[in-house]
Amino acid sequence: MKNTPSPSSRRAFLRSGAAIAAAGCLPTGAALALASPTEAPGKTSPIRLGLASYTLRTLTRAQVIAAMKDLRLTLLNCKDTKDHLPMASLDEEKAALADYTAAGIKVTAVGAVYFREDNDDAVRKNFEYAKAAGVKVIVAGDPTAATLPRIEKFVKEYDIRFAIHNHGPEDKLWPSPLTVLDAVKNMDPRMGCCIDVGHTMRAGTDVVSAIHKVGPRLFDVHMKDLAQSNVKESQVAVGQGIMPVREIFEALIKIKYPGNVDLEYEIFPDNPLPGTTESFAYMRGVLAGMGYKA
Repeated sequence: MKNTPSPSSRRAFLRSGAAIAAAGCLPTGAALALASPTEAPGKTSPIRLGLASYTLRTLTRAQVIAAMKDLRLTLLNCKDTKDHLPMASLDEEKAALADYTAAGIKVTAVGAVYFREDNDDAVRKNFEYAKAAGVKVIVAGDPTAATLPRIEKFVKEYDIRFAIHNHGPEDKLWPSPLTVLDAVKNMDPRMGCCIDVGHTMRAGTDVVSAIHKVGPRLFDVHMKDLAQSNVKESQVAVGQGIMPVREIFEALIKIKYPGNVDLEYEIFPDNPLPGTTESFAYMRGVLAGMGYKA
């Protein structure tokens, strides 16, 4: 990995005025809340910030754990990438989970997990992976509409929520969360969405409106930001673009969203920590500006 800041420098940045400035024009109280989280005013935030491990896909599990400690994060949407949460072996999966537990990290969802085969054995394998991880949410990448009745059967058997991840206009199956909603609206209530806010915006769907429409079928949120609403390559650290972050948080609170907001920062894979750090500083600053503990 090239040019990755040391743990001490990352900690210093996170607690510095630079990190607070990255959150934009925040009120003084919000800035202080970021600088001194143990002394933050306000009530506990109903928005739970987590990390999609794909953000740190070039880092090893040990590096992910170290980064999460520096970022003061305990919630992880974990993917079978690098050695984060291996699917190939139950023993390897259990070893990864033991490492996270020892570090005080909770794996809250698995994914994206891909459902490319429409048969019971393939679907069951993915649900067994989620069951072994102890999660109640599978973030799914690309099931076809024809596969959903089979998947619904396993959702009922395992009592695990199935959240289809939308991937924007290039995704011919699930460009928007509204496409997902239309496909699952008459199915088991545990069939639903993972709203990726960036891909949703690029699909021409209003993110805030989509949150309200999906409502109780929203099981995970992947957060990112864009400088241009229709350009995938314009992704930036959260707070540098045009994503309506505060309005998204307000909508999630309004629908009493029970899940996490997981940062999925996809750019600079060989050096993701500066942008990741800036993104969390900004989101915490927004929450502090809303009167919540950062």
